[in-house]
Amino acid sequence: MGRSYDTVSFLSDLGTGDESVGIVKAVLRDLAPHATVLDLTHEIAPFDVRAGSLALARAISYLPAGIVLAAVDPAVGTARRAVAVEVAGGEGVLLGPDNGLLAPAVSMAGGAGRCVVLDTTEHHLPAPGVTFAARDVFAPVAAALCNGVDLAQLGSAVDADELVPGVVPLAREEAGVMLCEVLWVDRFGNCQLNVGPDDVADWGDQLRVSVGDPNDPLRRVASRATHFAAIGTGAVGLVVDAHGMLALALDRRSAAAELGIGAGDLVVLAPYADDGTDLDPPPSSPVTLRPTR
Repeated sequence: MGRSYDTVSFLSDLGTGDESVGIVKAVLRDLAPHATVLDLTHEIAPFDVRAGSLALARAISYLPAGIVLAAVDPAVGTARRAVAVEVAGGEGVLLGPDNGLLAPAVSMAGGAGRCVVLDTTEHHLPAPGVTFAARDVFAPVAAALCNGVDLAQLGSAVDADELVPGVVPLAREEAGVMLCEVLWVDRFGNCQLNVGPDDVADWGDQLRVSVGDPNDPLRRVASRATHFAAIGTGAVGLVVDAHGMLALALDRRSAAAELGIGAGDLVVLAPYADDGTDLDPPPSSPVTLRPTR
């Protein structure tokens, strides 16, 4: 017997519009009734492994010891491998497809310990098809780990270097500007960039932001702000977000909508010279005045 666990943190692209998430949780409840299931999110866009991996990486340092069940699996049922990766000296085990989904979180947790391919079917559910691995493979394996089954009993050992790496875009400085990318847009429209505050620490309190067509970009000035309310009305701010990255933001408005950008889009940051040139004005909002009574 190995170590037992009492928490399963669950992330997927399954959504909550049908019974899929509930079935996975029902399997966990049935096989490991002592375990608590934490729903991280089930609203990852369908098939978006990159978004799932970044969400998991943002969350991993806040999760309690236990199992992480991650299911964003567009190649489910193919020859892609289902894997389990031990982290933090056995404090946690990450379960999911070997498609890069787990890799950034494994790195954030200090790197991989033991890894196995889940090719021992003893703890899998009998299945009518091969397209619901979250229910038939990952959930029963998570329950087995919660019940004290050792990782080595769940499949064939594999070197961590053989697992599919995650793809995390890196910003680069080129010709005096920073070429970066929108990693994530939260529900408020704040656009997290793959740039930390130290990367542009010497560029002053205002930066030039260019987005859109490189040949005819939208150009705005973004002022550094400690929080959203410190951003001026109609202005674009650069805020250090809850994960320590720079985010383009507006106060109570969507930066993504105003700037016309989304996850994966190029953003160019540059030092700003206050010469009044090469900038686009912020959009204006029409106001209709009604007579008072």
